[in-house]
Amino acid sequence: MARAHSTQIRSFSEHTQDTYLLQVGLFARHFRRSPEGLGPVNIRSYQVYLTNEKKLAPSSILIATSALRFLYTVTLKRPWDVEEVLPMPKKPQTLPVILSPEEVGQFLSCVPRRKGRTVLTVCYAAGLHISEAIALKPTDIDSQRMTIRVSQGKGQKDRYVMLSDQLLAILRDWYRAARPTTWMFPGVIPGSHITTNGVGHACKLGAERSGLSKPVSPHSLRHAFACHLLEYGTDLRTIQLLMGHRSLSTTARYLRLATSKVCATRSPLDLLPHPLPPPEPPKAPEHF
Repeated sequence: MARAHSTQIRSFSEHTQDTYLLQVGLFARHFRRSPEGLGPVNIRSYQVYLTNEKKLAPSSILIATSALRFLYTVTLKRPWDVEEVLPMPKKPQTLPVILSPEEVGQFLSCVPRRKGRTVLTVCYAAGLHISEAIALKPTDIDSQRMTIRVSQGKGQKDRYVMLSDQLLAILRDWYRAARPTTWMFPGVIPGSHITTNGVGHACKLGAERSGLSKPVSPHSLRHAFACHLLEYGTDLRTIQLLMGHRSLSTTARYLRLATSKVCATRSPLDLLPHPLPPPEPPKAPEHF
């Protein structure tokens, strides 16, 4: 179990550990051999198989490649040129669809059950990952400083985010109704918190009932949080800290999504000293 031990040393999340173990297992089963006995030729063959036969999306191939990179360079310590042996596939640069503030309100009002609706409201109000929202504890809510403590969020980092007046009122209503102890949002199994699948199901029901044409997921609310803050004038560095991004360049991508920043920018055509002349009317056909 050196493989799992290595990922734990790297402080990978449990989800990442499980994903990497699954991908390495699929790789080994494909060749019916231990990965220790496989090499660069097998890896390239496997990548071609995933692309041409399995027809996986680039993002899925990226996950498999990342798992194999970790296996061979960290766990098995192969002295390979990783860029040559395990090149990362190019992932299409797509932009998420952003909900407007009105659409966020419409969606949240349609989520059927209070627990799921409250968790999803936290995701939008504080910009949390779904895994961070479901793991909140009552002690993480500080009404004196109006902050929420995110303990060991994504990337194994602690951070503080804002606690809005509206969210505080919503959380207090939830606390009075549910009387949670260890976890703010307890799950079905005693001593555990609600699962991401449970919140995902509530999100799906809310999206269906809302009638919105845009796709909605828990992560959509985090995207909306960042984009709306930027449109309201919050600087990128503050948004980076609130989101827990390691790099400012990750946060900067929201500049391409904020309509008040992009669409409100004046076109250089409007700065010309004189308007362009109207097009000439078409000439009448000449007859010989």
